[in-house]
Amino acid sequence: MEEKIIKTEYSEVMQKSYIDYAMSVIIARALPDARDGLKPVQRRVLYDMHELGIRYDRPYRKSARIVGDTMGKYHPHGDSSIYEALVVMTQEFKKGLPLIDGHGNFGNIEGDGAAAMRYTEARLTKVTQEFFLSDLDKDVVDFVPNFDETEKEPSVLPVKFPNLLVNGSEGIAVGMATSIPPHNLGEVANAVKAYMQDESITTKELMKYIKGPDFPTGGIVINKDDLLDIYETGTGKIKVRGKVDIEKGKAGKTNVVISEIPYPMIGANISKFLMDVAALSETKKTQDIVDISNQSSKEGIRIVIELKKDADVDNFINMLYKKTRLEDTFGVNMLAIADGRPEVMGLRQIIKHNVDFQFQVAKRKYTTLLAKERERKEIQEGLIKACNVIDLVIEILRGSKDRTMAKECLMNGKVEGIRFRSKESKIMAAQLMFTEKQANAILEMRLYKLIGLELEALINEHEETMANIYRYEDILDRRDSMAQVIINELDEIRKSYARPRKTVIENAAEAVYVEKKAEEMEVIFLMDRFGYTRTIDTAAYERNKEAAEAENKYVLPCKNTGRICIFTNTGQLHTVKVMDIPFGKFRDKGVPIDNISNFNGEKEIVIAAASQTSLNLYRMIFVTKLAMMKVVDGGEFDVAKRTVAATKLTDEDEVVSVVVLNDQKQIVLQTQEGYFLKFAVEEIPEKKKNAIGVRGMKLSGSDSIENVYYTRSGAEAVIQYKEKSLDLNKLKTAKRDGKGTKVRV
Repeated sequence: MEEKIIKTEYSEVMQKSYIDYAMSVIIARALPDARDGLKPVQRRVLYDMHELGIRYDRPYRKSARIVGDTMGKYHPHGDSSIYEALVVMTQEFKKGLPLIDGHGNFGNIEGDGAAAMRYTEARLTKVTQEFFLSDLDKDVVDFVPNFDETEKEPSVLPVKFPNLLVNGSEGIAVGMATSIPPHNLGEVANAVKAYMQDESITTKELMKYIKGPDFPTGGIVINKDDLLDIYETGTGKIKVRGKVDIEKGKAGKTNVVISEIPYPMIGANISKFLMDVAALSETKKTQDIVDISNQSSKEGIRIVIELKKDADVDNFINMLYKKTRLEDTFGVNMLAIADGRPEVMGLRQIIKHNVDFQFQVAKRKYTTLLAKERERKEIQEGLIKACNVIDLVIEILRGSKDRTMAKECLMNGKVEGIRFRSKESKIMAAQLMFTEKQANAILEMRLYKLIGLELEALINEHEETMANIYRYEDILDRRDSMAQVIINELDEIRKSYARPRKTVIENAAEAVYVEKKAEEMEVIFLMDRFGYTRTIDTAAYERNKEAAEAENKYVLPCKNTGRICIFTNTGQLHTVKVMDIPFGKFRDKGVPIDNISNFNGEKEIVIAAASQTSLNLYRMIFVTKLAMMKVVDGGEFDVAKRTVAATKLTDEDEVVSVVVLNDQKQIVLQTQEGYFLKFAVEEIPEKKKNAIGVRGMKLSGSDSIENVYYTRSGAEAVIQYKEKSLDLNKLKTAKRDGKGTKVRV
């Protein structure tokens, strides 16, 4: 076979491949369809359960059976993603209207995961069976081939209400994400009815029916005035608070009881909330907490915080709102697949897409039903007509040689070859003109149909069929009639499944927390070589001074109201409030510095302690690997940001030394190749922090600064160099920007 090489631009191939991949993730996996509010994996699980007959009025089936069948027939991805989708559709605390009835451990609101799929069982809920899947046999939606074209699956389910709003949706695609909050079914049904009665209705008017999101976890939405803009644009932030009650505790104490949590707190964030509350006490942000207990059960959330007798309860609750996730934000981005492409939609657009879909489904449904009724009418009329001439029909059947001869006579009046008892019968038979369907029905008719009551029932059935035909034609011909059918179904759904609203919608004032000023005191900052940090009081330090200095990389006295400044090799300055560092006993482990600052993976050069205003009293000497140096006024680092650039660096350069300028007289630069240069500190110019500085030493080839030393008047300056002692005071003093002297020891 001749080799065929296609030459193309590599970037074009990559671009096309990436776009194909991105669209596949967006359309076929991550985002819900605006019509049924389901992602493909959810739709496939529900359809597979329908096909397997796992309905609400039948026994549960193993989840593993459902997952395996779905994966083998419709969703060729990992079984864990299919099972996760199934689990979420059973969880009442995540979905406003669960679509699957789970039996077994399907996880809980506190973040415990579901049991393995081999242990749990599931079946469809009644609402799913009745209003998601019931009309699939009426050609209401298109069926498409599955991944290997061995099965057919629905491209969308004929859901009879805006499931996208009722159950919401969350998903991350490539370059985009969706986050739609759940809403109250009764309110959504009323809003859809209002839209159908007046399609020019505005979002503001729709919000008379849909007050806002209705989270399964309850809670309080506190920015009611922002909701109109959110529902107009489809994007925004909803602020949600947990519900807090105050109860009398033992011995005159007060209990703060959290009975509802913000929706984003579901799962592991409940444990984090408890840890955050405990941390408030440990870091002395509050001293009002006596005890914290999580008394949540199947009946609901109950987190109890016991406070001291004289505690300011209102201020404490406001502190919880400000310092923990008891007040949280739900980011809204109502992105869904509409007309085959992703689109961010407002409330009115989502309802419009769903209503248009309802009319499409209704049109296809009643077109199918009308065709069936017309076919039934044709057969019924043929049977009634046959009953009126039943003697002739029997004579034709008895006189025919085979079924084909009898059928031809019934349809076209062909009497050749048929034996009749009289000429009159033959003449009458020649006038018969039944249709093919009628002829087949007559030939298959059973004798008991000739009983009088059966004939009467046939006539009544025909009348009912004619009534259905008239009704279906009216529905198809008049949009108002079709709209009324859809509204009637919405009323049925609302009557059967609507529940009272759980989430309160209001405008609440910003939580104002007055932080008690801590009493200023001297503390000692300790940080070991692993980066674990803590503070201790001065008395504890004095008792353990030798151990503290031997076991820790940094030991710095500071005020508990001050800040710790961390300069790094990349030229950054990270500041940490001393208040954020755990205060405890000498042998406490502390916390990693990464956890309480932006410091991460860099090499710290120096850690300096400073009060909130005393940075102005410092001057810092910076020296880099490529021998650039400068003095910077400490006031330039007195900023509110936790991380700022401390200096400007050229490519491939990094900071090797930062010291506070005190009484140093001379600076000694040492290179990797063993060159030493000593000159007066006064020769280092003062520069701004965003300046590169001046060159302190001429470097040859790939040499670089390895160490920086300082000498003071009258003080010894002996260092260990190549395992031998070197007295820096004996080095010759030169000028800045020299080559230095190679030291051989």
